[in-house]
Amino acid sequence: MSKLVPAHGGKGLIECLLTGAELTAELKKAEGLKKLDISARSKGDLIMMGIGGFSPLNGFMSKADWKSVCEKYTLADGTFWPVPVCLDTDDDSIKAGDEIALVNKGVIYATMKVTEKFEMTEADKKFECEKVYRGEGEESEGENFWKIAPKDHPGVQMVLAQGKFNLAGPVKVLSEGDYAVKYPGVYLRPSETRAMFEAKGWSTVSALQLRNPMHRSHEFLAKISIEVCDGCLIHSLIGNLKAGDIPAEVRVKCIQILIDNYFVADNVINAGYPLDMRYAGPREALLHATFRQNYGVSHMLIGRDHAGVGDFYGLFEAQQIFDRVPTNGPGKDLVTKPMKIDWTFYCHKCDGMASLRTCPHTKEDRVILSGTKLRKALSEGAEVVDHFGREEVLVELRKYYAGLTEKVEIKMQGAASGDVMK
Repeated sequence: MSKLVPAHGGKGLIECLLTGAELTAELKKAEGLKKLDISARSKGDLIMMGIGGFSPLNGFMSKADWKSVCEKYTLADGTFWPVPVCLDTDDDSIKAGDEIALVNKGVIYATMKVTEKFEMTEADKKFECEKVYRGEGEESEGENFWKIAPKDHPGVQMVLAQGKFNLAGPVKVLSEGDYAVKYPGVYLRPSETRAMFEAKGWSTVSALQLRNPMHRSHEFLAKISIEVCDGCLIHSLIGNLKAGDIPAEVRVKCIQILIDNYFVADNVINAGYPLDMRYAGPREALLHATFRQNYGVSHMLIGRDHAGVGDFYGLFEAQQIFDRVPTNGPGKDLVTKPMKIDWTFYCHKCDGMASLRTCPHTKEDRVILSGTKLRKALSEGAEVVDHFGREEVLVELRKYYAGLTEKVEIKMQGAASGDVMK
């Protein structure tokens, strides 16, 4: 009997990925179907459905599910789910009852039985943005949101740019893309991480979400979690990011350097998952906890401004949202719990890593750590202050930036600069 948390939804891992003879037959069938080009985000969503990462989802959401997720944080049947997973298109010819092949860059990733096609008006898209992407930060206050978000919030931009329709229906997934080849031993399915946790005898497992290079604050968070859990899954996004973010292959290498030099290797796993960032702030923190439950994770590390962008979200809004999660009973509820950690930093007077809960000193004594601040310094060739990152990691990051021919301006928000710290 497994001691790990159950898969989300109460039905075990729902894996839509075909193998063997079934895969061969479905690929042959897909060649004769109408082809629909899909976005990189939808490709990632499909792969997660394929490997069970999005259990209990077995396809793209209906209008009833979409509306319920936006308003109530649940699917129409009451199962917790925090962020819409929909397939958009401008194709007028597709209708309910059709069977189609879903293609990205010439690769057939899935077939889909269209059970519903519903229009997404501009009002519908704004409704989704308001419910899912609007936060409590200064850039979301009053009229600021619609003045700033369409040009500065990548998640809002993504929703507003979607097609006129959403297609709903179950999928049969035919490809995981090149993740297993590109990230051997790091790209892991939920069934694989669960098997690894079981083999190690773990029952409580933390997860550290990463989209930035791992600095001293991330290291500190992971080590705190290892003190109270059996082990930590350092789980970085290996799908697409926004311009200016550091590529997955660089981040994965830096994480491994850090593990090799500063962790007890038996207590930590370096892994990646194939989604694109949605930049939904607190809602995305909930999504991160939801699919980590499928990976066997019992505790999701939530620090300052988790999955945030700009100043759209309050500093600890991603922690507070967990207190408002609806409950509808066994199988339907989110089981993975947040591990809420206060603002962390290096303090010269404490002579070590600390947080606002443990350090009595002033911000002048502290090295404020953030992925955005690190990326800005590296991209501008500026000096990285002492105690910000491990030198072995900074060497790799400097190599990456030295090889760039084009650089993206990095915008500093209040939290990343430390200006809002008292």
